[in-house]
Amino acid sequence: MSDTEKRINNLKIDPRIFTLKFGCQCNGECCNYGVYTDLKEFESIMEIKDKIKEGMDDSQTKDDKKWFEAPQKDEDFESGFAVGTELHNGKCVFLDKAGLCTLQKLAMSEGKHKWGYKPTYCILFPFTVYEETFTIDDEHIERLDHCNKYPEDDSTIYDSCTEELRHFFGEEGFRQLEEFRMEYISANKTLEKT
Repeated sequence: MSDTEKRINNLKIDPRIFTLKFGCQCNGECCNYGVYTDLKEFESIMEIKDKIKEGMDDSQTKDDKKWFEAPQKDEDFESGFAVGTELHNGKCVFLDKAGLCTLQKLAMSEGKHKWGYKPTYCILFPFTVYEETFTIDDEHIERLDHCNKYPEDDSTIYDSCTEELRHFFGEEGFRQLEEFRMEYISANKTLEKT
């Protein structure tokens, strides 16, 4: 079986997630271009729009008609549709002037998990799902000035993002991912010796 044929939760796994060196000097820069939400996530966000507006600062727009683009067909999203967030003042409408996500701040203020309202796309970065493959969002990383430009040690993207991986795959899926990682690393060490 080739590396990309390994599937967890119906997604092919790109084995580069185990080896790419990664470092983050997070300032919310990855949100500057806006993000994608699943249609269901968009609907959930709009259901709590009044609470979201209360947490916005003067660098954000409280006009919820300016928050999202029109839905687009996209099979990589659970509903089959993606809805992009709009930009306001050069950043995602939900990013405040301190570089913090209003959706995450709201969830935490309510005692929910910090990602209770955040779209999966946001939680996953620097990972993404593309054509049924769980992979690295190289294209988005390349446009950023700080993200992964200065890895400080030998940490991999996998090591840096285990919380996100556990959240996305669940405990059983993460266990399978860890097994695949060990198999992949072991196989590559064997190849290096030959």
